[in-house]
Amino acid sequence: MTEVTREAMEYDVVIVGAGPAGLSAAIRLKQLDADLNVVVLEKGSEVGAHILSGAVLDPVGIDALIPDWKDKGAPITVPVKDDKFYMLGEAGQVRIPNFPMPPLMNNHGNYIVSMGNVCRWMAEQAEELGVEVFPGMACSELVYGDKGEVKGVVAGEFGKNPDGTPGDAYEPGMELHGKYVFLGEGVRGSLSKQVIEKYDLSMGREPQKYGLGMKEIWEVDPAKHREGSVTHTMGWPLGSNAGGGSFIYHLDNNQVYVGFVVHLNYQNPHFFPYMEFQRFKHHPMVAELLKGGKRVAYGARAISEGGYQSMPKSVFPGGALLGCSVGLVNVPRIKGNHNAMLSGKAAAEAAFEAIKAGRSSDELKSYEAELRDGPVGKDLKRVRNVKPLWSKYGLTASLMLGGFDMWTNTAGFSIFGTLKHGKSDAEATGKASAFEPIDYPKPDGVLSFDRLTNVSFSFTNHEEQQPAHLQLADPAKAISVDWSDYAGPSSRYCPAGVYEFVQEENKPTRFVINFQNCVHCKTCDIKDPAQNITWTTPQGGEGPNYPNM
Repeated sequence: MTEVTREAMEYDVVIVGAGPAGLSAAIRLKQLDADLNVVVLEKGSEVGAHILSGAVLDPVGIDALIPDWKDKGAPITVPVKDDKFYMLGEAGQVRIPNFPMPPLMNNHGNYIVSMGNVCRWMAEQAEELGVEVFPGMACSELVYGDKGEVKGVVAGEFGKNPDGTPGDAYEPGMELHGKYVFLGEGVRGSLSKQVIEKYDLSMGREPQKYGLGMKEIWEVDPAKHREGSVTHTMGWPLGSNAGGGSFIYHLDNNQVYVGFVVHLNYQNPHFFPYMEFQRFKHHPMVAELLKGGKRVAYGARAISEGGYQSMPKSVFPGGALLGCSVGLVNVPRIKGNHNAMLSGKAAAEAAFEAIKAGRSSDELKSYEAELRDGPVGKDLKRVRNVKPLWSKYGLTASLMLGGFDMWTNTAGFSIFGTLKHGKSDAEATGKASAFEPIDYPKPDGVLSFDRLTNVSFSFTNHEEQQPAHLQLADPAKAISVDWSDYAGPSSRYCPAGVYEFVQEENKPTRFVINFQNCVHCKTCDIKDPAQNITWTTPQGGEGPNYPNM
């Protein structure tokens, strides 16, 4: 293939990803210096199209960034009114009282929000300050300088044939260069993954851990709607098969967010996270709420759960990682958006000071220090043992031990020190021969739905005449390893039905990747036991088109 020639544009700061972290960085840069040239590149068809979060928002991040957000009309209008925790059994539930829980678990003062809508509003605030925001611009490559530093990205490449060669309508895209490049791609971003590997940013850190979050929006009977109500559950249907739990958030307009999170360190390769979610909705407590309602949207995405000990170094020559590219979710609180905003703000302040001093393309060491030692690091450090305790001892024991550890951490110490995570989620997967298959009930089409039907409610679209953005390192391993050793878990861990084993005479003969279904959750990149699947960006503007997720 002939080397591609591209035009280049120069900026002070190039930001990849219009999520809460990237937009916070853009806003803060322009607040500090209106003359800085700042661009935000978003792969979704519009800002918010790829944003999926619970979400109960701790406003500490938006308070620090835009103190008058209420006066400016931010879509943060549903305060949490009540907060309940339940342990579920198959036929009933037991409420866990709030009083033994550490103060950090209290949702008083927080808000139920659509982070997609919050990001749309934040993009408007950024543009009013002079930030250039370009949706539909997937960043497919990093651009390196002469000294090995990141100096920019390639964005807006379109029109390749399925074999990767330029098609008749090929557009090479542009190089966007910056004095600093911020990667706010979210969990397991393709460019962030490359940067972490190239500069060995995870050296000395624990492996990152992940969960798979699946979410539906339901319109429910107004008589059952309780605006501002927050419910979390643990226990059934997961049992000992996997860690995780659910959330049910009542927002406005008779809508309810129904979500389910499965920790991806489960062992049994027969386990089917999506079907566990569908089964959960048949619990009597949940079924009664949803009866007579209708599902209006569906989506899924991975969640970073490693916490403080899994945070890679957040800076590299020429740029920084923001938000979930670092992994800033407070697992017991099920919150990370506030930390994403604070990380973007801190990175912007570090870059502003560097540019003012005449620097460029170096490491923003002050950002790394602020992230680990400032409000974000303190938020994550005090809950750092909850996830490894859960992984090691299971749900019941970890509730007591994790709660005790969070209480002692309010005083600034932990009897556990800092626990390790050990294996990656891919390595945690066991061989199929060691486990029994799991029989899941068929979806009823009323409360529970098959994957392909639900994916249609994510409004996902990919142009078929392009290279598949889900790439196999060794196609033969799909059968020889994924199927033979692990019974084909890719056909189950994907919440969108992307992966399919075509069988003849009860033997798989072909592995099919239906990339058109992909909702960009990145679970395959994380959980595949052979680490044979790599998620990359498709053409800009493609993937899910979430409404008010």
